[in-house]
Amino acid sequence: MKTAFVAAATSASLALLVACQKSPPPPDPVATPAPPPKPAAPPTLWEAYQSTFKQAKYIDLTHAFNPSIPVWPGFGPAKFKPSVAGHDVPDLVKKGAEFKYKPQGFIATAYEFTTDQYGTQLDPPAHWDEYGATISDLPPTFSVRPLVVIDIHEQAARDPNYHCTVADIQSWETRHGTIPEGSVVMIRSDWYKKWNEPQRFANAPFPGIKLDALKFLHLERKILFHGHEALDTDTTPSLEGESWLMHNHFAQAEGVANLDQVPEAGALISIGFAKPEGGTGGYARYVAIAPPDWPHGVTIAEAPGAPLPKQPFPLKRDKDGVLRPTKETK
Repeated sequence: MKTAFVAAATSASLALLVACQKSPPPPDPVATPAPPPKPAAPPTLWEAYQSTFKQAKYIDLTHAFNPSIPVWPGFGPAKFKPSVAGHDVPDLVKKGAEFKYKPQGFIATAYEFTTDQYGTQLDPPAHWDEYGATISDLPPTFSVRPLVVIDIHEQAARDPNYHCTVADIQSWETRHGTIPEGSVVMIRSDWYKKWNEPQRFANAPFPGIKLDALKFLHLERKILFHGHEALDTDTTPSLEGESWLMHNHFAQAEGVANLDQVPEAGALISIGFAKPEGGTGGYARYVAIAPPDWPHGVTIAEAPGAPLPKQPFPLKRDKDGVLRPTKETK
């Protein structure tokens, strides 16, 4: 009996299963339309821009470069000149002719550089090391970092050959706490104020940073890179600081300006540079981003950037080929 019951139950189950598969499913209840999707909330960094960066103060730490700026004596000056047509362009310009506001409607400038170690710059390891990263190898994470400013300007005023020490760094940490990992450390000497004295600026003695201080910053505090206002890291015969940096695959900034207008702690730095493939140096743009209550710098409201201001006079090239607003004289 038990066997017959099981067989009958199994047969009935199979029959029910077949019937269910052949029968149409019961109708669904009336579906309620789904509500429209809500707009996505702005990304968090947009909120940070509105609440913080829009009110922040921006300070340019970069010298504009031209053919008369200081340059390391081993290199020569750059040349600026008008761009000329490389080919005939029908109804526009003949080969070899200069582009002009009239009749072409635009101009351009040609630059001849004797070196990529020019002006405010960013040095990659390839500058000294044949296995070093070039400027085009630097990652996009260089873009924004915490900014630390070590102030040695009083020592440099007494001794133009003064070099930042580990003690100077530790003094900063006593006041502000440990230097953040991955930060950019700038050495303020106020040497940038001699930029308009090219011969004096480019020659020793000038302020720098000692090798043991560089090792402390990189090996103990693990910074991204350091920067200074002079065109060399130090005044030792072998340039031992720069040699150590490049051969240990660290970058550095040179020719930095306006560090006297930046807080010692609490600011950020924006880092931009040209990206020639395989380049051994980068023409750089450094901008400090300081808190809104900082007395120096401009806000986005004060300098929105669009539209840009109109020149007071037409642009004319000076004797070095640099475009400058120039009042016409009769």
